[in-house]
Amino acid sequence: MHPSTRILCAAVVAALASPAIEAADWVQFGHDAAHTGFNPDESTLSPANVASLTTLYSVGLPSSVDSAPVYLSNVSTPGGTKNLLFALSENGRLMAIDAANGSEIWHAETSGPQPTTASPAIDPNRQYVYSYGVDGKAHKYQVGDGTEITGSGWPQTITLKNNVEKGASGLTIAETGSGTYLIVVTDGYVGDGGDYQGHLVSIDLSNGAQNVFNAACSDLAIHFVENGTPGVDDCNYADDPPLFRRGQMSGIWGRGGATYDAATNRVYIATGNGDFNADGAGLDWGDSVLALAPNGTGSGGGMPLDSYTPSNYVDLYNSDTDLGSISTVIMQAPSGSSVAHVGMQTGKDAKLRLIDLDDMSGQGGPANVGGEIQLIDVPQGGTGMREQPATWVDDGGTAWLFVANRSGTSGLTLGLDGSTPALTPVWQNDRQGTSPVVANGVLYNISYCSGGTCIVARDPATGDTLWTSDFIADAHWQSPIVVDGKVFVMDGGGTLWAFGLAGGEPDPIFDNGFDP
Repeated sequence: MHPSTRILCAAVVAALASPAIEAADWVQFGHDAAHTGFNPDESTLSPANVASLTTLYSVGLPSSVDSAPVYLSNVSTPGGTKNLLFALSENGRLMAIDAANGSEIWHAETSGPQPTTASPAIDPNRQYVYSYGVDGKAHKYQVGDGTEITGSGWPQTITLKNNVEKGASGLTIAETGSGTYLIVVTDGYVGDGGDYQGHLVSIDLSNGAQNVFNAACSDLAIHFVENGTPGVDDCNYADDPPLFRRGQMSGIWGRGGATYDAATNRVYIATGNGDFNADGAGLDWGDSVLALAPNGTGSGGGMPLDSYTPSNYVDLYNSDTDLGSISTVIMQAPSGSSVAHVGMQTGKDAKLRLIDLDDMSGQGGPANVGGEIQLIDVPQGGTGMREQPATWVDDGGTAWLFVANRSGTSGLTLGLDGSTPALTPVWQNDRQGTSPVVANGVLYNISYCSGGTCIVARDPATGDTLWTSDFIADAHWQSPIVVDGKVFVMDGGGTLWAFGLAGGEPDPIFDNGFDP
């Protein structure tokens, strides 16, 4: 038995004997379809007791995970009712894990030529979990035993180019007045190699029908084939010089994938790299934020419902400073704001851009350039943004934004400059971190701590440290979730960690059954 499969402290013995089945879920990346990173249902952990968190267990996983898990409580399994974590490994193994002890309940595997860093999502009816497969398809499984559902379009095609395109982000489930949709986005692999295009696939969960919106050659609402015929079944303009890859790239890179805003009933995707020519009657949307209907359609003719493109898009493309390295953040507008619906977009340039989601360029429609309502630097500085910010509204009604990157973590409030929304930095530090989350007045993320890497809990209003965990391995795309009074995270060493409020005598050694 590998040492990492040993339970480290006391609470698990009691949990194994009498599982504490509670009733809260964390069903997709960032908790909700807007990927806020905020869990409004957490009531156990608080600023008053978070310093008492301790390690419940540390379990080596059978396959490494480079993303965040999701969580479903009260699941009926062949072994009884359990709270389950669902995590997708880089090699395409979807694992259902007993949250009480880290043991694998079931798994499903796909095979393909390239890895994934996607996160799964759970259906609102709590019967199915959806996962990207390294075969380029979205798969549907029963939550309790992993039985795959086939037929009516399942498994659903996400890409026909899975050697150069990948699903790397969280899967989004948007519940709307007209239906419930599973939304999956694509980007490329390290080095932006090959004939790939970022695109969105929206699947109607009532009937399996899907729509495709391509971020390049957007008039072609189809799955492209690799190195196909330009304008017919691909968007690779063969007559272009090889260093100017028109019709390629425009990856949708953000950890959250597509963002759904119930207030506008729109889905937002942010692209990075690739050509932008829509302001000149073209249909390529590199380094832009696009608004679409939840079913994946725009206004027709390859046009989204609306769009935002920064005025320096050429510089962003030439320097590979992707705008769309994170997913669009939905923020609550302050009282008295002249802008009803506010979004925030940042990218590798570490600039925070506030956008009017009802008129994204300020010019009344898509395909225009500029028009953000505020543009400021990330307070802690740095570049290369890849961490999804979190947003939270405090008890006084003030909206907060929490931004982490390799240069530190910061907290900002959204107020007014006159009647116009404006972000104001409140605190910052130089402790690098991954995507943060907020629960019951506490901010959590993987962060540098004295001598290593830890989960760190902070006061969201001041940034003051409230708790640090035991050292974990360094992280890449991994980030924690906080649910049912526990903090769960997968680290870069292939280990699942659980932290909670615990007491009692030390556990006997627990072997989860995995080979070392």
